[in-house]
Amino acid sequence: MSLRTRTRAITTTAALATATTAALTLSAAAPVSASTAAGATAAGTAAAATVPWSASHGTASAAGDRWVESGKLVLDGTLTNTGTGCYSVWARFVHDWVVMPYTKHAEICGAGSVDFTATKSYTYTVTGTLRVCRGTTDTTDCGQGVSITHWPIG
Repeated sequence: MSLRTRTRAITTTAALATATTAALTLSAAAPVSASTAAGATAAGTAAAATVPWSASHGTASAAGDRWVESGKLVLDGTLTNTGTGCYSVWARFVHDWVVMPYTKHAEICGAGSVDFTATKSYTYTVTGTLRVCRGTTDTTDCGQGVSITHWPIG
């Protein structure tokens, strides 16, 4: 093995070890982070990892970011409608096999957009789904649900 090949192998191995350690640290720390997604807090703690989400149905779409802060899942987003009908954003959570009902977090009638922020107490046994639905009173006509509690690594 030449010196150049050996150096490259050592450098690659060291980089892989560093990346693996960082990924393990991030995946273990993300759900229990006490920092904000916008940046460092006044106390100087590091920013929480944010994960983008999006969902749509009919002429409406919703998109934003989610993160965990002080034991709570935070959803920050915007519901946008390009048509004339009414639409709403709903989320449903399952906690230890108990399925909770859908909860409405935003609604809009006509063209425009509305910002919203929602929080939910979060632990590793909580899973959640978010949907955009036609109308503002129920979840009978909705688009595909998107997971809001899946935490990608990397």
